Amino acid sequence: MATETTLLRVLLRQRHMQGYRTFCKEYDRIAKQLDTDLIGRYPSKAQFYRWLSGDLLGLPYADHCRILEKMFPGWTAEQLLSPHEDDTESPITPPQRTAASTQPVPRPVQMPQQARLADVTAVYVSRTEFLHNMPPRALFEGAKTIDIVGLSLNVLCQQYSDKALLDSIETGTVIKALFLDPEGQHTTAREQEEGLPEGHLSMLTRLNIGALRRVGAKVSPNARGELHIRVYDEPIRYNILITDQIRCVVQPYLPDARGVESPTLVIEKDDAVPGLFATFSHVFETMWDRAKETA
Repeated sequence: MATETTLLRVLLRQRHMQGYRTFCKEYDRIAKQLDTDLIGRYPSKAQFYRWLSGDLLGLPYADHCRILEKMFPGWTAEQLLSPHEDDTESPITPPQRTAASTQPVPRPVQMPQQARLADVTAVYVSRTEFLHNMPPRALFEGAKTIDIVGLSLNVLCQQYSDKALLDSIETGTVIKALFLDPEGQHTTAREQEEGLPEGHLSMLTRLNIGALRRVGAKVSPNARGELHIRVYDEPIRYNILITDQIRCVVQPYLPDARGVESPTLVIEKDDAVPGLFATFSHVFETMWDRAKETA
């Protein structure tokens, strides 16, 4: 009986690489050929099995796609993660080139997407869906720089452990955390906009700032990284997270909606394509320069 799965799962099984650990070893082998910074950045176990089952909301990040396409020459990431009727054990070969052409099979879907979306690599309808596909561990682990601005910065302060943050700073990560001033007028305005009790967001933000300060107090004198905390009091427009000056996650703040309900854009810096990375990187830097140190 035919079993619906993804082409990736079938190809991995034919190579006897369908196990998670075996796949991760192959991922790192390919990463070593492409970009050593990608070593160890294989998907989580849950994400890997979503790749095999086709339980995806969109394509993975561009780095994952590069690895997959190098691992299986001739196939695009879109083809590898598409449904496949697995009713045969016969070897599957990539689409063939025509005799009249030595060029690879064209990718008619990806090229228009690149032209239309520039450096935007993924779009999610909410922060919840985004974090389902890219949890905090995948966002922060291994990053050498983390720049983040928003309201209470829950993804950094509540959804990533203090120990993991401390370990990151000790090993060289520089963190710039920019909170909406809990004592400022714009926190009050946001509480009113969301219909929250007075002081609700300001209390949450103070708690999160305190949590980061506790981490900072534990940093050893020999730590190679740094933790910086500032606040700003301006109309809140975006939650911006930038890691390693390469990947940027942006969420607008919508009226009458909580932050977790915001659409989420994933942007990856591409010097060959004019896009949004430079725009939001500039927004962060100018806000950081205007902000003040916490008391």
